[in-house]
Amino acid sequence: MTVYVDVSGQGPNLALLHGWGLNSAVWNSVREDLARHYTLHLIDLPGHGRSAGAPVTTLAAMVDAVAHALPARTHLLGWSLGGHVSLALAQRYPERIDRLVTVATTPRFVESKDWPYGKKAEVLADFADRLSRNYATTLRNFLGLQVMGPGQKPTLVRDTIRALQEAISAHGAPTAASLAAALAILRVSDIRDRIGAISMPALVLQGDHDALTAEPAAHWLADHLPDATYCLIEHAAHAPFLSHRDAFLSHLHAFLSP
Repeated sequence: MTVYVDVSGQGPNLALLHGWGLNSAVWNSVREDLARHYTLHLIDLPGHGRSAGAPVTTLAAMVDAVAHALPARTHLLGWSLGGHVSLALAQRYPERIDRLVTVATTPRFVESKDWPYGKKAEVLADFADRLSRNYATTLRNFLGLQVMGPGQKPTLVRDTIRALQEAISAHGAPTAASLAAALAILRVSDIRDRIGAISMPALVLQGDHDALTAEPAAHWLADHLPDATYCLIEHAAHAPFLSHRDAFLSHLHAFLSP
């Protein structure tokens, strides 16, 4: 399928992949700054935003759709689901990626006997059930989870939720079918065995108050990538580029322009 790409800015290529339920407008708060340094390729993942069409049901299909939208060579930044896709893409198409950045990303979302850092399978099953019964409320609750964390300032929580809601409005909310298909991918996807083959320099960014991606999962990711730098953003939850913009940009610029 063809995915929507918004290109702007100047300099080396930098492609950005958003998280589940959102779209590329979620990067608006950092877009102006980044566009002064990089040629941005803001991509709506299959089934999200302006990348409408039949739901994508496998991680491989999502990776291939995104790969067709990338320039020949680029830095790649992925957040949450977008980070998971970025890892799989970097392993499959290493010649296309110069440097890799993941934000609030895990190689496996669901808990198992050998992976204690994921969500329980029944939690995701319940979420999928609620999604089918009350799509709008479930999506709103999911936005709230992205800013949860101990000690979060009410004004910061409110502003972050507003930014996420504005991002959905900017490109349109995904259909319930597309959200369910992407959630099904997250329920079964496990790319831990691919991480050791990702050889390009990588930056792993994680908030220490993230209620969706466990900090130990991000730490595991940094430990198992062959050439990774790990940065923990204090007091940040699941969307540090919104809640802790300056710290996020500082880490990102330092990594991409050493």
